[in-house]
Amino acid sequence: GRARSVAATASRAGERPARRGLAASRPTVPQPAGSALIMAASMPEPPLNAAVLRNLGDRTYDKRRVGALEVEKAVRTAYTAGDTSKVAAIVDLLTKEFTCSHNANQRKGGLIALAGTAVGLLDATKDYLDRLVPAVLKCFADQEARVRYYACESMFNIAKVARAHILKHFDIIFIGLCKLFADVDVDVKNAAALLDRLIKDIVTDSEDFDIESFIPLLQDHMRGTNPYVRVVLVGWIRDLDTVPDIEMLDHLPDFLEGLFDMLSDNNREIRQQAYQALNNFLEDIKKVPAAEFDARVNFRPMIGVLVRQCAHEEKFNRVTAVWWLHQFIQLGGTKLRAVYATLLESVLKCISDPEHEIRKEARETNNDLLALVRDTDEEVELSEVLRAVTEQLPSVHKYTRLAALKWISMLMEKSPERMLTLMDSKMAALLRTLADEADDVAKTTLEVLARISLDEAQFLRVLNDIVHLFAADRRLLEVRGSFTVRRLCVLMDAKSIYITLAQILADESDYTFASIMVETLSLILLTAEEVTDLREQLRRCVVDGDAEGIRVLTTLYNSWCHNPVATFTLCLLGQAYDLGATVVSKFSESQITVGLLMQIDKLVQLIESPVFLHLRLQLLETERPSHGDLLRSLYGLLMLLPQSRAFNTLRNRLMSITSLHIALAGGGVGGGSSGGAGGGRGGRG
Repeated sequence: GRARSVAATASRAGERPARRGLAASRPTVPQPAGSALIMAASMPEPPLNAAVLRNLGDRTYDKRRVGALEVEKAVRTAYTAGDTSKVAAIVDLLTKEFTCSHNANQRKGGLIALAGTAVGLLDATKDYLDRLVPAVLKCFADQEARVRYYACESMFNIAKVARAHILKHFDIIFIGLCKLFADVDVDVKNAAALLDRLIKDIVTDSEDFDIESFIPLLQDHMRGTNPYVRVVLVGWIRDLDTVPDIEMLDHLPDFLEGLFDMLSDNNREIRQQAYQALNNFLEDIKKVPAAEFDARVNFRPMIGVLVRQCAHEEKFNRVTAVWWLHQFIQLGGTKLRAVYATLLESVLKCISDPEHEIRKEARETNNDLLALVRDTDEEVELSEVLRAVTEQLPSVHKYTRLAALKWISMLMEKSPERMLTLMDSKMAALLRTLADEADDVAKTTLEVLARISLDEAQFLRVLNDIVHLFAADRRLLEVRGSFTVRRLCVLMDAKSIYITLAQILADESDYTFASIMVETLSLILLTAEEVTDLREQLRRCVVDGDAEGIRVLTTLYNSWCHNPVATFTLCLLGQAYDLGATVVSKFSESQITVGLLMQIDKLVQLIESPVFLHLRLQLLETERPSHGDLLRSLYGLLMLLPQSRAFNTLRNRLMSITSLHIALAGGGVGGGSSGGAGGGRGGRG
């Protein structure tokens, strides 16, 4: 039957009663009688009579509708009779004289009549779509809202008759629809919604829809932000995804970013629809058979979209993007090896996101990616991964720096030889993290350096670099010096650390720095638990005649000479008291500064600590050959001190020994020998 017009149920508000004649007819210019006869004879007979033309241009809808029905009848009659020239003439008249008229009523009448033409032609409408569709679409942009409404109504009726044949003009109809959905008039939007629904039905029923040409249109319109248009676009994506013959998943990379952008829309409904569409596509990806996965799922362009969305200002975008990255890592596995660096760069940034939910998801994603790279046997582009990691080392966020360092440590463990070559250019960036204010960052850095130092050549280089770093930054030496050395002694062999540092410092030209560095090393050697074994070896080497221990003591001594107090302390620790007595006698040749006195003060405190318990007990052993040298060393140290708490502490210690010697001498218990040894040595001191 005849297609029913949408306008039959529309509001007629604003329509005024008809008047005789064509609305806004053009004024005529009088012609001479002879000329008029000639023109009348030469003019072809109009395809529609004057009454129909008047009705089409009338101000009232009812008369325009009557005129459109007459057009429908005339078209049907002419087409049935085979008079296609008359049909063409009617279409030309309507498209050129009415839809292009300056009079709004004539444009309205022309649009209704074009719909009637399609109804009259029925199946033959397909032969005239090239004329009908452009004329109606032109009115989609009319300045009059009612004209735009009637244009939408007219296209609805034409499409309803033409069905699948209308798809030849789908692109321009879709563009027009998007404009109508952005219209300010509510009636126009409602009419556009009806037309949109019809076009969708036609598309979903058709087997010839050209999805390839539609995707660029969709992609282009998704850049807009109009909420009504966005609703339409999401609807098209959702509906097309349900059509069995259309594989929207194959085109997902083309419009994925547009869907993600909708997650930040102010309209809650749009956000929900976009999120639901994204979830549906993710589920579709998970359902792709393994045999078809490589052909149908193109990870690389989508990962580029997700990486950009991970940096979006909206939380919803970021958390959804990180979730997608996590799913891609689990689904893609080693297929993603070409984009490991890209993934890693984004995930490391998200690890320190202000939002807890994003941080949590990013850390899980990072752990899975790290495990994937660590456990794979396939070739990994280490240079790119290392570049992505080292770029995050200067990050202002602690957890990003920590994660980056753990990646370097894992890569060193996985491919040590290749990584040693690549780390040459990255050492400066790595060493700078030693200055990090967070202890756990500096601690992780030292773990990485220790792993690098497993190579003998790199061991020397790492310690050299650390010494130079401290030389360039004295404050760093003060803040991180002890921590660094102690941690390295835990991670590696303490004796090797001390020997190598001593050899490096022995050739140091900056004597002030060397003195400070030696002071730091000396204090660690005397007090730190991490160097207990080394300290015990040094303490026993001279007494036991341990050649290896004496070699270590000698190596340290050559470097410790940069600092007089440290040198003297090393002699006391190694029980080389004769050398200690000689060293302390040389103090008079040095400038006694406040710093030197402060170091002596600390040494006195250390003598009273457990580390020098053996020394204090040896003060009682007057029969020892080294007893006199020990006393001379300590008295010499006492003579260097000004009247102070340290002076009193050491003096009291020595006086208690002297009192003991006197008591022993007075009691006749070895008095002569003790007194002679104590007095004689003391006198020479």
